[in-house]
Formats: sequence, C-alpha cells, structure tokens
Amino acid sequence: MHSSMALLMLAPLLMPIMITLIKPHKNILYPHYVKLAIIYALTISILTMTTFIFTGQESMISNWHWVTIHTIKLSLSFKLDFFSIMFTPVALFVTWSIVEFSTWYMNSDPNINQFLKYLLIFLITMLILITANNLLQLFIGWEGMGIMSFLLISWWYGRSDANTAALQAILYNRIGDIGFILAMAWFFMFSNSWDFQQMFILNPNPDLFPLVSLLLAATGKSAQFGLHPWLPSAMEGPTPVSALLHSSTMVVAGIFLIIRFHPLIESNPSIQTLTLSLGAITTLFTAICALTQNDMKKIVAFSTSSQLGLMMVTVGINQPHLAFLHICTHAFFKAMLFLSAGSIIHSLSNEQDIRKMGGLFKMLPFTASSLIIGSLALMGMPFLTGFYSKDLIIETANMSYTNAWALTITLLATSLTAMYSIRIIFYTLTGHPRFTSLILINENNPSLMNPINRLAVGSIFAGFLISNCIPPTSYPQVTMPNHLKLAALGVTILGLLMAMELNLMTNNMKLNTPVKSFYFSNMLGFYSITTHRSNPHSSLTASQNFTSTLLDLFWLEKSMPKMTTQTQISMSTTTSTQKGLIKLYFLSFFIPPALTLLLII
Repeated sequence: MHSSMALLMLAPLLMPIMITLIKPHKNILYPHYVKLAIIYALTISILTMTTFIFTGQESMISNWHWVTIHTIKLSLSFKLDFFSIMFTPVALFVTWSIVEFSTWYMNSDPNINQFLKYLLIFLITMLILITANNLLQLFIGWEGMGIMSFLLISWWYGRSDANTAALQAILYNRIGDIGFILAMAWFFMFSNSWDFQQMFILNPNPDLFPLVSLLLAATGKSAQFGLHPWLPSAMEGPTPVSALLHSSTMVVAGIFLIIRFHPLIESNPSIQTLTLSLGAITTLFTAICALTQNDMKKIVAFSTSSQLGLMMVTVGINQPHLAFLHICTHAFFKAMLFLSAGSIIHSLSNEQDIRKMGGLFKMLPFTASSLIIGSLALMGMPFLTGFYSKDLIIETANMSYTNAWALTITLLATSLTAMYSIRIIFYTLTGHPRFTSLILINENNPSLMNPINRLAVGSIFAGFLISNCIPPTSYPQVTMPNHLKLAALGVTILGLLMAMELNLMTNNMKLNTPVKSFYFSNMLGFYSITTHRSNPHSSLTASQNFTSTLLDLFWLEKSMPKMTTQTQISMSTTTSTQKGLIKLYFLSFFIPPALTLLLII
C-alpha cells in the first residue's frame, strides 16, 4: 500500500508544471499552487513514512520496461526502502518552508513564477535520485540537479559574479560526473546490470576502481576537499536557492550515493580509509576557512561543507545509517540558518558583510532567536536536533580503531564549528548597530515568519523524534569511558570559550597587520588562487616568452633584417683594407713628414 502512496506523492508535484505548459502566461496565484502541491505531497509522504515505521516493509516497484541494450534491460524502477521513505518527508518539509519564504524574499521579482517552477523541478529531480533503483535513473536525477543548480545560481544573470559562480559549479560537478560515468561503465562491463540488487550480489567485493570513481562523484557533488570551491561561490544565487540546494538537498546527494553503495564499501578497508581521510580533511579545512570570512552566507556555506565532511567521516567508519541521520537532522537547522541570514540581508538592503551589522537582537528579535537556535543546533548543543546525530557520530568515531589522526582533526573541526557559529552571533546580533539608520527593518510578515517558525520547531524536536521513532539498524558502542562520552561536548565548549575570549579581545585591541595564519584562512587556504590562477598564468607567461623571445629572435635576428645587416658588415670588413682605426691612420700620415723633416735637418 505505501508503495502506491509513494508514487501518488509525485502527482501533486507535477501539477504546477503541467499548468505552465497549458497556460504559459503569468498567473498571480501560481506561487500559491506550488506551495499547495508541496503540502499535499508532504501529507502523503508522512502517511507513507508512518506506515513504513509500523510495518517495516521495504518494497521495489518496477513497472515500465524502457529499453534493452544488448543483454542489459532498463526498466523504470523505484526503491522504497528506509533511506528513500525517511528522507522524502524531510526534503518536502524543508522545501515547503523555503518556497513560502521565496514568496516574501522574491516578491518584487517579475519572474517569480519561473523561479518557483525551477525550485519544484529541482525537488522532483532530487526525489528521482533518492527513489531510483538503478544507476541510469539515479544518473537522470543526478544530472537534473546539476542543470537546475546552474539555472538557479545564475538567476540574476545580469551580474557577472552570478554567471561565473554558476559556471564554476557546473564545471566542478562535471569532474564528479566523470567518476559517476566511469563507475556506470565498470558495472556495465562486469555486472551486466545497473540494478542495485544485481550489482551487489554479483560483485560483493569489487575492484577499487568503481568505488574510487563513486567517491570522486560524491566529492564533486558534496563539495569535498579538492572540488570544494564551487559551494561558497554558489552563494551568488538568491538566498532561497542557497537554502534549498546548498543545505538540505543537492549537496547531500553525493553522501546519499555513497550510502546507497554501502554494501560494496563495508567490506573494503581501503575505500573506507580513503573516505574517512577525505572527510576529515574537508571538515577541518572548510571549518578553518569559515573562521575569517566576512560574508554571512559564505560562513554558513563553509559550515555546510564542514558538516558534509563529517558525514563522509561517518561513512568512512562504517556507519552509513548514522550519516543518514545527520543528513536528516542537518537539513532543518541549516535551512533555518540560511532563511534567518536571508531575512537579515533583506532587512539591511542586501548587505552581507557581518562587519556592517550589529545590534540586531533588539531590532529583529524573531530572526535573531532563530539564528541562535540554528547555531546552537549546529554546534551540537544537548537536546537540540544536531545533538542527536553529531554527538553520536563523535562517540562512535572515538570508539573506532581506525586512523586516529583523522578522528583527531574531526574533533578539532567540531571545536571550530562552535567558534564560527559564535562569531556570526557576536557580529550580527550583539553590540552597537554599524549600519545607516535610514534602513527600514521589518520582519512582521507571515510568509517570512511561518517558514522560519516551522524550521525552528524542527531544529528543536526533529532529532528527538527521528531518533526515537526509528529503531537503529546498526547499534553503536553502548558503554564507554566518561572522557570519550563527553569528548564532543568538551571540545565544543572549549571552542565556545575560545571564541568568546577572541571576541572580547577583538573589541579591546587593534592589530596592525594580520598574522600569516589569518591569510591562510581568509584566502581559503590559497586553493582557489593556486588552481584557478597558476595554470592560466603559467600558460600566459610561456606563450608570451614564446612570441616575444623566440619568434623575435628567430625572425628579426637570425633570419631577416638583422641577419642581413650582420652578413653585410662582416663581408665588408673582411674584404676592405679600411679597418676604421683612426689612430693608426693618423700615425701613418704623421710618420713621412717627420722623416722628411729629420733628413732635411
């Protein structure tokens, strides 16, 4: 029954898209239709999730034979298991809130209908990806999300920064897609199937090649170290896009892919170590980058990348269900952080620099409260949503016996999370206002308050509800020493205290020149400069040297005018008796008169 309901969920989502095909001219009520469609889909998905929790029955629907290529049969196939049925309501709930927020944030945009249609198509491609039962269907959802992210990041296409950011996102994702296509080709050759069940049965211990290819795909989509610069750049898009794509849906698709292929990863220590190391480097590097950023949205973007690294670490220590729990809990508070940031930016006439904010706690009390709740949930404050997944991940990592270095830097990154979260609160909400008094500040709009309200409730209670309603599939360590149990809380409090001390010091002391480590963090580890500028610069200087030095040397000096001149000069000097030695000539002229004079005397 719940399989039919899960498919029925797609019907209301397709309706607003059908309306635009039938009536292409602008419809004033279109934003309302989109919101209603998502609410209906959410209601159906919650019913589906409830029946799944009580029955525990996973199902697979394969109903339309698409095409047969040689011996491989491709059907329209949906996999309704724990992961897809649990994540669908979360994605729909977050999208509902963001779409309602968009009606306020994009109110003055003439193309708001098209914007909401793009968001809806994006949501549908995400649902295609999480319910896919074969690699081709998953690839359609994967590429669909890529193209929709390109269209949404470059929404304000009149700005060159937005176009550059969209191109950057699509290019980095292309590199990830190469890995995905290589994995598809390998499974086509060696499993003769793209269905998950068949691939897992035929190749329970495959080579490292397809697994590394899948990890490359996840690295591109989930902005892991190496392919991470597109995520902070993507903040050039409107805030609802940042909230939907870069918090709760698109960026977790890479982690979701790795979780889907976990049956192949769990028996392969090499790929586990690689995943763990990659996740640990990402979570630390992006946390360091977030420390000194001044753009509010970029700080939240780097925190997203850091949390994605933490999810990678969780998959690397063989706990995919824990990583999935963190995906679900992270969606609530990260979407709320983005919406709160959007509310502040909109109120301050599109000002994103946190140094030009301050004192907003009294002016925007509701937004400020939700920003604090979101930041505390992100830190892993006990009994908020983030605590139920993040604390469990750190505990499991502490009891793990693999790669102590990776686990240590994960703990360090957890400490830094508290630092940059407190930094946002300190700069935006406390102290004196650092902006002009002419700005009209108003947050009393139901389209703004209702979505943030819902996500705030989710950020407080969702972790408790998810972790209590759903039995864990793999039990983590139950007994452990107190110092390991309290490690996550301890490093978070340590980061908190250090951040407070630094904030006080910032107020009372002025440094003349920043220290070198500041530049490392502020310039994003020099990664973008190195990768984006070194190649063009080296090719430019090589080309310049080639044209100016080699060509000039060859044409001007060795073959044409200068060579002719040199030849003429050398020939004339060789054949002529005139050597051009004036002193010698003068002496030879002077000697005969001197001799004549001598003889006469």
